[in-house]
Amino acid sequence: MDSSTSVPGEAALAVSPKMQEKLARLGIHNAMDLVLHLPIRYEDETHVFPIDHAPQGRAVQIEGVITHNEVVLKPRRQLVCRIEDRSGSLCMRLLNFYGSQVKAYAVGKRVRLLGEIRHGFFGAEMVHPKCRIVQENEPLAAAMTPVYAVTAGLPQKTLAKLTHQVLNHLQQPGLLDETLPEKIIRQYRLPEFRSSILALHHPPPETPVDLLQSRMYPAWQRIKFDELLAQQLSMRLHYRQRRSRTAPQLGQKHKHALHDRFLGQLDFKLTAAQEKVAAEIGRDLASQHPMQRLLQGDVGSGKTIVAAIAALQAIENGYQTAMMAPTEILAEQHFQKLSLWFAPLGIQVAWLSGGQKKKDRQPVLAAIESGAAMLAVGTHALFQEQVGFYRLGLAIIDEQHRFGVHQRLALRMKGMQQESGLVPHQLMMSATPIPRTLSMSYFADLDVSIIDELPPGRSPVVTKLVADNRRREVVARILQACRQGKQVYWVCPLIEESETLQLQTAMETYETLCKIFADLNVGLVHGRLPAQEKAGMMTRFKQGEIQLLVATTVIEVGVDVPNASLMVIENAERMGLSQLHQLRGRVGRGTGASVCILLYQQPLSAIARKRLKIIFEHTDGFEIARQDLHLRGPGEFLGARQSGMPMLRFADLEQDGALLTAAQSVADEMLNVYPESAQRHIQRWLGGKTEYLRV
Repeated sequence: MDSSTSVPGEAALAVSPKMQEKLARLGIHNAMDLVLHLPIRYEDETHVFPIDHAPQGRAVQIEGVITHNEVVLKPRRQLVCRIEDRSGSLCMRLLNFYGSQVKAYAVGKRVRLLGEIRHGFFGAEMVHPKCRIVQENEPLAAAMTPVYAVTAGLPQKTLAKLTHQVLNHLQQPGLLDETLPEKIIRQYRLPEFRSSILALHHPPPETPVDLLQSRMYPAWQRIKFDELLAQQLSMRLHYRQRRSRTAPQLGQKHKHALHDRFLGQLDFKLTAAQEKVAAEIGRDLASQHPMQRLLQGDVGSGKTIVAAIAALQAIENGYQTAMMAPTEILAEQHFQKLSLWFAPLGIQVAWLSGGQKKKDRQPVLAAIESGAAMLAVGTHALFQEQVGFYRLGLAIIDEQHRFGVHQRLALRMKGMQQESGLVPHQLMMSATPIPRTLSMSYFADLDVSIIDELPPGRSPVVTKLVADNRRREVVARILQACRQGKQVYWVCPLIEESETLQLQTAMETYETLCKIFADLNVGLVHGRLPAQEKAGMMTRFKQGEIQLLVATTVIEVGVDVPNASLMVIENAERMGLSQLHQLRGRVGRGTGASVCILLYQQPLSAIARKRLKIIFEHTDGFEIARQDLHLRGPGEFLGARQSGMPMLRFADLEQDGALLTAAQSVADEMLNVYPESAQRHIQRWLGGKTEYLRV
């Protein structure tokens, strides 16, 4: 970025190297970073409440004289002091204390305590409050006290002092200048940036505490708007950069010859939703710009058939397609299904995985490089150095959130190494539905297609919550299902024993179930099995030779056995909502009624109870995803730490939907009308993080 668009305040802070190192741990590298390191909460030391009239349920400040000081040994060693004012008294209890504090808080000393008053063994009390020795009539704080996120060796006082210096003493020219045009500030009635920053670091005494803490105060609204705007501007710029590149134009010049033959051989019809998204993808492939589309669809909605249609469009135009999946089980499932579909069309499908022997691998590599295989299916092995494509026109990535940013980029680079310099089209697929606000925010630079209906004939899966002490009922249910000719999954979260989690292991469970169900064929599959054994076990299960399959979560995605009508998930309370929903989607793929039993151990934590309640009450993946976002926040939901996306620090997508919508509108206007302001705004908020790519 040239100097004309740089933001003042980017120079390193004038502090010692040791201090620089500590600040860097908080993501603070320059004056602007420090200014935007805003308080996580506030303490109100601007008021003193009489002890007997102080409000309950929130932190309050009281002042009084110590009338009693004692180290109590039972029920545990603690320092107990009684503090009195004209209205009454309370106890201060310090469970961890130094000998110097016993002397400091001597009888007769006047103190101010900040904390929450509760009623305990000693009556009204404060446990471990913030405590200061003061003089009578000592002035109160003139503003709310900010509390910052700190790190080891960098206490609150030091960080607050440094922030105060930058804001008040250094007076760096332009540090708090506006990056937004005056027209936009007036149109959206935004407070000015400078006053917002100052108000959040030093809120005046009359500032409503609840609005500050909930981040609904106007100054917070301005900061959150600016943050969302920076994200939207960055996304829009990346979208424009991609649109400036050239991709192979995979038009429909052959009048859908392969497409029509393919659909003609299927024993089912596409749903209206599948036809709609296939048409959207088809139009993108025919464009001269690289497609960057995310295909969303709930478990069992039929994303693979849509991907197959896209692959055929590339193949008809003489270009190869690569399809990458995160696990060998899922990749092999795709390979088998696509081979079955494409063999009658005369299309060779190559299979590539990390577990292949060298002698099996060489002919596959040769077929991909020569173009004999026009479709290559595999795991991350597809983007290894020795893999060369003849003419890669389309990269399809299933369960894209399970791959790191560099892995996705590496597959695309395989196509860019071609002599033509054309960038392959990219289709990403996800069965983890993305809530609307998340899509608007973190996927703003992608085109999104949604398959919003399930194929006809799918019966909803009944979910049952069963405590671990009712295993006998579960065993009876399994016997009943198997006697009726159905098949069963029993899912365990770990392979090896873990003393800390005390979870049932797949190995132990397999051995136990073999004894209980001596008359049934019981199989075992987990991630550490050799690829051939794993594939063989899954084939036997699909063919009905195995009635009960004990598995780890390697079966979470892609496994399709219509005859499996019952699933038992062990230690369901330990799993995330997305994983539970994905696993549940492995049953209910036939026409008969299916059941998913969630076995849980008591006692349940509050978060586990919420998760199980959500999965029990909802079958719609989008609603589950929305509630999951609410529980976990976007960082964990997206796996964003491995994807390269800068996370939001202040804005809350659940709470700030209106700000996000406004930021989207403003982003387009700024890029078109005020490009210099847009660059300054991005630089202020994202700095060096602007170079990440969505791939």
